[in-house]
Amino acid sequence: MSGDLGPRVAISAAENFVAAHPDVDLTFVGDRSQLQSLIEKSPSLLRSSACIFHAADVVSMGDDPLGALRQKKNSSMWVALERLRTGEVDACVSAGNTGALLAMSRYLIKTFPEIERPAICKSMPVTDGLTYLLDLGANINCSPFHLQQFALMGSVLAEVAGVVAPRVALLNIGSEAQKGTEVLQQAQELLRNDLRINYVGFVESSDIFSGHDHVIVCDGFHGNVALKASEGLARFVAKKISLTLQRNLFNRLLSFIASPVLAQLREELNPSLYNGASFLGLQKTVIKSHGSADSKAFMHALVVAREQVLLRVPEQIARKLGSGN
Repeated sequence: MSGDLGPRVAISAAENFVAAHPDVDLTFVGDRSQLQSLIEKSPSLLRSSACIFHAADVVSMGDDPLGALRQKKNSSMWVALERLRTGEVDACVSAGNTGALLAMSRYLIKTFPEIERPAICKSMPVTDGLTYLLDLGANINCSPFHLQQFALMGSVLAEVAGVVAPRVALLNIGSEAQKGTEVLQQAQELLRNDLRINYVGFVESSDIFSGHDHVIVCDGFHGNVALKASEGLARFVAKKISLTLQRNLFNRLLSFIASPVLAQLREELNPSLYNGASFLGLQKTVIKSHGSADSKAFMHALVVAREQVLLRVPEQIARKLGSGN
């Protein structure tokens, strides 16, 4: 019900999602009358086993997270997470207030006993394959121990996605071993001595997209800055290419000739294909969609949720945590 664009986007995404994945049963949580009227316009959802669970309240994008945690227990976000807590559903996907979703998830779903804080993790397009970057904003200040936990969880996510012995790096201002803050130096020592993690050293932000590292770990402040800067750069490059190709007749002709390649490039770099961030460290699957996600992007968040349930990502993290150093 929340997010920048409201339930219409979620319903539209769900329509395409159930067509591609009929093995998934969807539960829509929110105002029954609004949801029912939208679902009735979708033949595929009417034919599916989708159902509605009523919730009278909504967490707005501007709500204080702790205030929402205390005061909005009738909200669609709270009710959806409660369904997840009780096992009525296997995953929860929301485009709503990130801070509120995190606070409610920690309260209702809980982290594993060994994990102090969940981390927001998202796949990033790189030269070859994907790189997982975490934390992306859940934890502004982190201890070396927190960064070690993030590294372990990110490594598990890469492993279940098919990467053998994923290379894990710490984001720093330089790749030299002596660079960085005391926290990063201490985190490096922890990672070097953790046999569960294939730690390869520091990485600079300019190399995030090189594809050399499968998992890049940082605190939430720097991770969020890196993510937003990357998104802004992608929009800038796309705009500059478009303007350049329309500058004169020769460029427009070149654009026509190269249109198949440009179309493929736009598709590969489409942010919608990378929407859906995981709250790693929770005992069940919670996926955060971008608040301004369109239907295609929201559908990808649903795809991420399905994949993580099938791959049993929380269970795999619990198993790795129990294996010790």
